[in-house]
Amino acid sequence: MSQLLLLGTSACHLCEQAESLAVQLKLPFTKVDIAEQEQWQERYAIKIPVLLDLESQKELCWPFSSADILHLWER
Repeated sequence: MSQLLLLGTSACHLCEQAESLAVQLKLPFTKVDIAEQEQWQERYAIKIPVLLDLESQKELCWPFSSADILHLWER
């Protein structure tokens, strides 16, 4: 089973929208605040929110839909 990370920051309204989509789909994911992780900050600062599938290393950058999330999850 894939493990999804939702990369964002606490002050990001788009990240809240992305989280809402993932919650509606009832998919397990872990929120990561990139402000606390220098490696994520350098890579994703201008891309957030990003859903990252740790198994495949595939990224889904905003904007994305519920269908996009399901497609990422099912790979």
